Amino acid sequence: MKLTEKRKEIKQMLRHAKTVFIMAHKDLDLDALGSSIGLYFILERLDKNCFLIIDDTKYESGVAKVLKELEGCLNIIKSSQIEENLYLRSKKNLLIILDTNKEELVQSKDALNYFPLENTIILDHHDLGETSLDAKLRIIDNEISSTCEMIVNLIEMYKIEMDPYYATLLLSGIILDTNNFTLKTNTETYYAAYYLSKMGASTKKVQYLLKQDLKEYIERQQLITNVDILDDKIAIAKGSPYTIYRREDLAKIADTLLFFNDIEASFVIGKTTSKTVSVSARSLGNYNISQLLTKLGGGGDKMGGAAKLSNTTISKVETKIKQILKTEE
Repeated sequence: MKLTEKRKEIKQMLRHAKTVFIMAHKDLDLDALGSSIGLYFILERLDKNCFLIIDDTKYESGVAKVLKELEGCLNIIKSSQIEENLYLRSKKNLLIILDTNKEELVQSKDALNYFPLENTIILDHHDLGETSLDAKLRIIDNEISSTCEMIVNLIEMYKIEMDPYYATLLLSGIILDTNNFTLKTNTETYYAAYYLSKMGASTKKVQYLLKQDLKEYIERQQLITNVDILDDKIAIAKGSPYTIYRREDLAKIADTLLFFNDIEASFVIGKTTSKTVSVSARSLGNYNISQLLTKLGGGGDKMGGAAKLSNTTISKVETKIKQILKTEE
């Protein structure tokens, strides 16, 4: 469902709201943060009281740069501060969930208790699953590149002139989620990038936000040396059981593996905490990643996704993935 198809409904809900809380998924990336800040900008122009709910304590490089640059410019609160910032008339409060639709992936499950379904909107580009949240307005567009592109549609809808800095954040989210316009990219994606460029989005600034640390890059490249190839088209990379990886590092390796000849899908497995094994997966389209990862308790969309498993090992997760792939043949 495209956001433009629900133009009347979303405008109506935003018009009636006095205070709006924005919440994306845990472990923010530039699509989640960029879309959140882009929406925040729109709501300010609509004279709404806005709050970003962020409970994360650690950030990936690009997210950390943005939050540092915007320190003091946004109303960022912890979920524990929601109650004290609610508007007195409960019907005037609105929660907008971005870049996820799964209960276990939002910044805070407790935050959901403050907002009944009729006061909740979900904007996302990932497939629905068993743990998907309900809402009065749930717009899931799994054909679009990113949640940032959905916010660009909203900007067009309201005919708002975007500040170049915020336009740059939206562009960075699109570039991140499309892996530099190589995945989930169509004419509408290019138009969104063009539209943001017209508003002054800086590709040089995007490059800065997406810059990688050399030491981390070398560590990721070492992970690629431990790859199994199934049926000459599926790559499964495994991290060391003695190394803790960042979630975004696993995602970048999954993206990289798709650039090799004949590889149509990639799975990268590594420990992201001492007790957690995470999986990041990507596909060129012939494998439905969301469908596969749902069986691991994760999710995403057809082209990419992730899963997080507790109290297990990398080897056991690898075996489970291979079993799932075999049943899907």
